[in-house]
Parts: sequence; C-alpha cells; structure tokens
Amino acid sequence: MKIIILAGGGGTRLWPLSREKKPKQFCQIVGEKTMFEQTVERFLQDFDIKDIYVCLNKDLAQTAQSLMPSILQENYIIEPEKRDTAPAMGLIAAKLYLDFPDEPIAYIPSDHSITDVDKFIRMIKRADELIWQTGKMFDIAIHPTFPSTVLGYTRIGKKTELSSNGIQIFEFKGHTEKPEFEIAKQYLEDGDCLWHANYYMWTPRKILEAFKDYSPGHYVYLEQIVEALGAQDSEKANWAFSQMEKTSFDYAITEKISPENVLIIKGDFGWSDVGAFDVLYEAQKSKGDKNGNVVKGNYISKDSANNLIYGKANKLIAGIEIEDLIIIDTDDVLLVCPKSKAQKVKKIVEKLKEQNKLEYL
Repeated sequence: MKIIILAGGGGTRLWPLSREKKPKQFCQIVGEKTMFEQTVERFLQDFDIKDIYVCLNKDLAQTAQSLMPSILQENYIIEPEKRDTAPAMGLIAAKLYLDFPDEPIAYIPSDHSITDVDKFIRMIKRADELIWQTGKMFDIAIHPTFPSTVLGYTRIGKKTELSSNGIQIFEFKGHTEKPEFEIAKQYLEDGDCLWHANYYMWTPRKILEAFKDYSPGHYVYLEQIVEALGAQDSEKANWAFSQMEKTSFDYAITEKISPENVLIIKGDFGWSDVGAFDVLYEAQKSKGDKNGNVVKGNYISKDSANNLIYGKANKLIAGIEIEDLIIIDTDDVLLVCPKSKAQKVKKIVEKLKEQNKLEYL
C-alpha cells in the first residue's frame, strides 16, 4: 500500500493559529510536534519510507520538506493550485496510476489527532488486505459525539463477516456532506450515521473509474493528466488540473457512489479532526485543569471554567469569571469568542479578505 499524506488544506476555522503560509497541519496545535510530523511518524514503523507520499501546493512544499527530510523528493505530488480535494485526489490517482495502477493507496489527512496509533495502523493494513480481496473502496468512519455541521456523515448497514480481531466492517448505505444542524442532530439520534473521517482507500485505477462514472467533468481532465504525465508534459498536466471544478471528493464522488462499491471500517482509535476551536477543546478536555480550562501558554484565572486559551509564554493572560470562551493570542491577532460560536471563525477570515487586510491571513 502507498500512503499519501494530504497536506494542502487551509485550516481557516483555526485562524489565527492557522494561516495561509502556515496552516494548521504545520503548527503545534496538539502536542509538541506539528500535526504533519505526527501524521508521518504514525506510519514510519510499519511502512517503508519510499511508500510514503505527500500531496500539497508548491507554497507549502518547502515547509513540509524541512520538517520531514526523509521523505523522497520524487514522492512529493505538487498541486499546481488549490482546487479542493476532488482535483487533488484525482491528480494523485492519475500520477500513481502510471506506476502502480492496481496497488492500494490510502489518502491520509495531515491534520488529525489520534491517540491509539497501533489500532489505527492495524485498520489501515487490514483495509490494504481487503482491497486486494474484495476490489472495493474502504473508508473509516467514527462514532459521533455531538451534531457537527462541518463533518460528513456516513450511514452504515449490517456488520459484515469481514470483521475480525476487533476491527468492525460495515455495509455502506450512503453519505451526506456537512448537513444543517437539525439534520446532524437527527443523524446523531438515528444511531446508524457515523462521522466521515476522510481516510479513503482504493486503487488508482478504481479511483479514476469512479471519477468516470460519477464525476465525468473531472474525468475528462484526469485522462489528459494521465496522458501528459506519461509524456512528461507538466505544462499540459497543470493546465488540465486548472480546468477541473473546485469541489471536494465527498461531493463529487462519495455522495453519488453505488453503496455496493464501498465498505466502512468503524474507527475507535481516539480520533479528532481538530477542525475548529470547539473540536480542539473537546480533543484536549481530559488534559484540562480542575475547572475544565484547556491552556497552552501563560494563564491565571479566578472562578473561570471550560475555556480554551492559547497564548505566549512571555505574556500573561488573566481571566476573571469567564466561562466557555475561546481566547487565542498571537503576535498580531487576539481572538475572543464564545466556544459555541467557534464555527464562525471562518467568517472573520472571509471578512478580512473582503476588506483586503491580507496581512492578517
């Protein structure tokens, strides 16, 4: 199996920690290492370094290479521009199709927190075996704990006979990407809908066939990319990439794909996508102080509880009778908002762009 680390995301819901030139996967959000480093290191014991690839845009390549110099230069797949995950994952499939058309590949987000790494790796390796055996796409989904509107939901059916050794594998019954709050709440109550964790695993040939069947508008250009890369014509490949619709793989393929082509592994390895500050708080809540405050930096409080506070070692943050707040203090930005409104941070990023205050992005 080839492991492809997806490291081109923007992480705008974690602004101002996450910036365009240094998005969240290259920040020390959880732990003392960047999330990108943690992601790569999960695979080093069980996978050969030559089988680990990184996909990202050219502006982030130097940062990734400096953090993980052991990854081969030729294993960097550079997106000519940011066009979301459908074009990016299609580009990866097109490139690997030339050398490994029928070998399983795993798309691995670079910005997730995982506590039980051993179990996670066992699930990835089990998916590798079963792709060879069944020819189906495998994905990992997580038991939801609250009605999230920024995650996709995977509906599962019966547990299959492929389940073994503590790894549960279910039928796939459909996917809904980023539902409204009331729908997400209903999914939570239904009990058969899991959070989609974005660990797609299949072969390059099968992925390209899925584009052909479910997103032909993308496939037209992916065909051209395969041809151009085979002829070492990077200019033509870059042009074809730029013509693809900017959308996610979830919208382009997963919401449309035939359920019989997919199986779902239920992930129970201490997962969090750390996609927004409220999620970041929940991921670290167990490490908070006796009043539920999660703190990184220099902080003192009186009668304050359940806050997420990120500051700097040389600047004291003091809180008096504050509760359920997010306080993020960087060199040039101070963000304060209710934890319940964490998903709206992205709106501030949009407003900064509208007002052309790009120095804060």
